[in-house]
Amino acid sequence: MSIVSQTAKPRLLFLITEDWYFWSHRLDLARAARDAGMEVLIATRVQDHGKRIEKEGFKLLPIHLVRRSRNPLQELAALMEITRLYRRERLDIVHHVALKPIVYGSIAARLAGVPAVVNAFAGLGYTFITRGEKIGLLRLLIRQALRWAMALPRALVIFQNEEDREELVQAGLVRKADARVIRGVGVDLARFTPRPCLGGTPVVMLAGRMLWDKGIGEFVAASRLLKEWGILGRFVLVGQPDHENPASISEAQLRQWQEERIVEWWGHLEDMPKVLASAHVVALPSYREGLPKILLEAAACALPIVATDVPGCREIVRAGDNGFLVSPRDSESLAKAIAALFKDPALRARMGARGREIVESEFSVERIVRDTLALYRELLGNPGPVACEAGQA
Repeated sequence: MSIVSQTAKPRLLFLITEDWYFWSHRLDLARAARDAGMEVLIATRVQDHGKRIEKEGFKLLPIHLVRRSRNPLQELAALMEITRLYRRERLDIVHHVALKPIVYGSIAARLAGVPAVVNAFAGLGYTFITRGEKIGLLRLLIRQALRWAMALPRALVIFQNEEDREELVQAGLVRKADARVIRGVGVDLARFTPRPCLGGTPVVMLAGRMLWDKGIGEFVAASRLLKEWGILGRFVLVGQPDHENPASISEAQLRQWQEERIVEWWGHLEDMPKVLASAHVVALPSYREGLPKILLEAAACALPIVATDVPGCREIVRAGDNGFLVSPRDSESLAKAIAALFKDPALRARMGARGREIVESEFSVERIVRDTLALYRELLGNPGPVACEAGQA
């Protein structure tokens, strides 16, 4: 039996902490849901992308959920704000992205009586990666909150890789029947395309938020090693610090590395196809990922990849085929892999071509959108417009 009217547009709301993250990681899905006949609402902290979101025809609902806040009163106020919003908007389905929206949004959905919930992990994040007694207590509290929050009668949980799903199923936080794997957010194969092979001094690029747990310290150390070995190459960082994340690297540190000519820091750049056209190799020595978008984009541009042998990175990097997997937290292993690609243009071309083939067959944005719309249809129990358009997304 359908939980929404056969004639009304299903009302879908995305709860996501930052407007820039919605714009970079969920815009294609929101467009597809809108085009499939859903009314799409975005609840987020509005900073730089509010006008763009509204121009797309989505209803924008500014909220005050702050990722890094630990103030109990502020957190209670944020939860009440989300609960009031859910009650007021009379939603049919909510899609929560990342840990804090999952916990708070699920509690709000329970209190407000939202009939269908999608909880999407973008990776297990800082709380699950970081070591130490203090973070261990926080992790325990979050696990308890997750166990209660996600025990909803009509809810599905999306993971970006099998290992994350298995970890939370084994921990008893998610029922296996409710846990699905949709591998990443996909890549637009028309935007990210192979470019002619570059000559000149080889460039290895790390693009993303400037966080220690992205392996940026190891990337810098690898640059030092290649200089010591007499291997010519440029190490480029693209992205900004994320001051809401405890693992953020300071701008002062980034500038110091640049002044020492260890790396080049290009800051935030929006035109990623153009940026990637400047690279010979893309590296991501991260400590753990969901399924990193930058590696999908690099592979779509026929660039070889060097990444760590950790959950998320293993989804896209096939060792020796389209790139290299190296030991996590190991700058020497990283440096050796980069050096091998710097020295061998033919190897770069072969691995890059193979990466493009893998993305075309497994990671197109159309495929990811189709699978997610199918989940919406399953939860709504309605073969209406979402079902009709899902295969065309």
